[in-house]
Amino acid sequence: MSIYNFLTILTGVLLTILILVQTRGASLGAGLGGSAEVNTVRRGSDRTLHQATIILAFVFAASLVLHVAA
Repeated sequence: MSIYNFLTILTGVLLTILILVQTRGASLGAGLGGSAEVNTVRRGSDRTLHQATIILAFVFAASLVLHVAA
C-alpha cells in the first residue's frame, strides 16, 4: 500500500469523525437546517473542531490529487 493510499484513507476516516462530532443544535430539525439561530459565533472547542475540519478537508483533497497524479 502506497503512502498516498494510507494518507487518503486516514484523512477520510478522520474527516468523517470530525464532521460527525460537530453539533449544530439540540434537535433533529436543527441538524437538518431548521435551526432558529442564524448568526452564531464559534468559540472554544467548537472553533477548534471547525478549523481542524477545514484543514483536514484540504489535506484530504490534496491527497486525492496526489494519488491521481502519481
